[in-house]
Amino acid sequence: MDTRDWIEHRRADGERVGWMRPEGDGFVPVDLLGRDRAGVLDWLAAEELLDALGIGYLADPYMLERPDAAPLRVRIVEVSTDGIRVKVDDFGAIDGPRIHFDLAWPMPPELRVWSADTAPINGRPEDDGGFETPLRGSSTT
Repeated sequence: MDTRDWIEHRRADGERVGWMRPEGDGFVPVDLLGRDRAGVLDWLAAEELLDALGIGYLADPYMLERPDAAPLRVRIVEVSTDGIRVKVDDFGAIDGPRIHFDLAWPMPPELRVWSADTAPINGRPEDDGGFETPLRGSSTT
């Protein structure tokens, strides 16, 4: 994706929160995952939207759909215009394996925001048959 015309937007503390992509007489706000967050807006509205959006969505859980395997609940580890790196959500465990997946940027369709409504199975990457893992602190009954 050609981003040469995009204008980087940083919040007051210097943290990059996205870009404004020129389009016609306005700008389309684009988040760090490369997603358009609104249609064409004026400069100020695009800046305000990106500031309000912030970067908190990067800490949310996501679901990674895999061909011929159970979907995985993952967390974003790194993001740049070169790619997105996610890891299997280990729910804070410090002794588990670190399993990463490198994905294309902008955010590909197989990576989507996790929601309780979809309640994906958190399979093991090496287990193509899927393996249901209950959340820590949850009951299996």
